Amino acid sequence: MKNKITSLFNIKYPIIQAGMVWCSGWRLAAAVSNAGGLGIIGAGSMYPDVLREHIQKCRKATDKPFAVNVPLLYPNIQEIMAILIAEEIKIVFTSAGNPATWTNFLKEKGITVVHVIANTKFALKAEQSGVDAIVAEGFEAGGHNGREETTTLCLIPMIKAAVKIPVIAAGGIASGKAMLATFALGADAVQIGSAFAVAEESSAHPNFKEKIISSAEGDTKLRMKKLVPVRLLKNEFADAVAQAEANGASTEELAKLLGRARAKLGMFEGNMQEGELEIGQVSALLDEIKPAATILNEIWGDFLAEKEKLQALKF
Repeated sequence: MKNKITSLFNIKYPIIQAGMVWCSGWRLAAAVSNAGGLGIIGAGSMYPDVLREHIQKCRKATDKPFAVNVPLLYPNIQEIMAILIAEEIKIVFTSAGNPATWTNFLKEKGITVVHVIANTKFALKAEQSGVDAIVAEGFEAGGHNGREETTTLCLIPMIKAAVKIPVIAAGGIASGKAMLATFALGADAVQIGSAFAVAEESSAHPNFKEKIISSAEGDTKLRMKKLVPVRLLKNEFADAVAQAEANGASTEELAKLLGRARAKLGMFEGNMQEGELEIGQVSALLDEIKPAATILNEIWGDFLAEKEKLQALKF
């Protein structure tokens, strides 16, 4: 398939793997890229030296394009940017910060820049900053989320009407049917997180993968809106956050409860009760751990099959 996004990234399918903390290492990124999508290394959970190692290993594992996701609030942001330049990264996804701060710097180095947003206001700011495309992430998504709680089906047409650059839909997408729905609303591609978080190549702990595929409807909630909105899977930590919020906890109290390395404890080290477990609502639809290539091919096949069904309908 050829469209604005496949041409922009030089990939076969308009399917992008999200740069998830503690899940998106070089193995997952390389597997998705080798399968025809765009794999992304998630720098948000990596020290600079670790990121450099993952980039180098990914390059050895695939000759296809891949990207790096960089949260702009990263404490070592200047060092991270220097590594991206030194390692000749061609595609960077930025998130959690002002894209105007680094977009010109990256584009001057010949890098394609994509920014993640969750509302129209920031979509327009991202476009004005010069990014090449945006990821419009709906309320269903895992991890950090928008305070507006706008669902993907509402967000995509609003963003598409507001900007002229390509739009990548994210949030609640783990099947070809969902992908087709976002295309009907104007999306040029999809970014998929939760479905790839349970891939065999994901660096998530096996305990976390098993908890994801055993989760049910309603097992995730958006929490910590006072601090930084994040969608969490139910466990003792999430219950403690919910109780603190019900009691009117301040931003400082929530930050203390979150502490340090809470996400690593859960998603990477496998503590399913005390760790922070970030995942999307679509986890309720996931029931199997598979290779990343299988996941991508099933989504693409489902997309084409459903597209044919719609085309065959007679009204």
